[in-house]
Amino acid sequence: MAEQGFSGKRTAEIVDITYRQLDYWARTDLVKPSLAQATGSGSRRQYSYRDLLELKVIKSLLDAGIRLEQVRKVFTYMREQLGEDVASANLVIDGSNSVLVNTGEELIDLLQNGQGVLNVLPLAGVKEEVDARIVSLYPEIADEVITQRAVGAN
Repeated sequence: MAEQGFSGKRTAEIVDITYRQLDYWARTDLVKPSLAQATGSGSRRQYSYRDLLELKVIKSLLDAGIRLEQVRKVFTYMREQLGEDVASANLVIDGSNSVLVNTGEELIDLLQNGQGVLNVLPLAGVKEEVDARIVSLYPEIADEVITQRAVGAN
C-alpha cells in the first residue's frame, strides 16, 4: 500500500500554519517534504505523515515562544537524538532554554544550562492533534492515514 501523501495546501491546513510558512520552511530545509519535492514551476510538494508530525512539533515550539533560529537548533538535535520518532519525548521550555526529556527521565539541555522550567511540551500529544485535524478536515482519507500509521507506514 502506497503511503498517503499530503499536498502543501493540506499540510498547512492540518498543521495549522500558513502556506507561506510551509513554503519558507521547505525552501530553507527546516522540513523537506519526504515524498516529493518541488522541482520547478507547476510541480507539487508531497508531505508524509511523519513530515506532518515534525511540522506540528515545530509549530508547537514556535507557539511556546521559541525563536525560529532556536527551533532549528532544537529540531536538528531532536532528529539526531530521537531518530524517526520526534514525538516520543517531552520538551521542557523556560522561555529561552529548551530541555529534551526522554522517557527514561534523562534530561538533555538543548541550548544551554537553564533553570526555572515553566512549560512542558508533551510531544506525544502531537500525533493525536494531527490525527484529529486530519479527521476533521479530511474525513475521506482519515481511515487510510490512521490505518497506515497503525501498521508502521508513518
